[in-house]
Amino acid sequence: MEHDGQLELYTAVADQLKEAHSRVRALQVPEGVRVALTRKLLVITAVAKHDLAGAARRLERFAADLDEGRIPEEDS
Repeated sequence: MEHDGQLELYTAVADQLKEAHSRVRALQVPEGVRVALTRKLLVITAVAKHDLAGAARRLERFAADLDEGRIPEEDS
């Protein structure tokens, strides 16, 4: 039974990561900002390999930041 819940969480995280990547690609921001956001998503993807629940929490915070317009500034 626990395996089914893990599979559902994996599927949800995978779908959310795909959506987050699409959102980042669609943003009208400088390339450096897009790269920084993409790196954050890659970190979340790496975390998902070892801590799926932790990755889901990070991804939720990432999406909330995008929703609220909290986007990192471009490095000079």
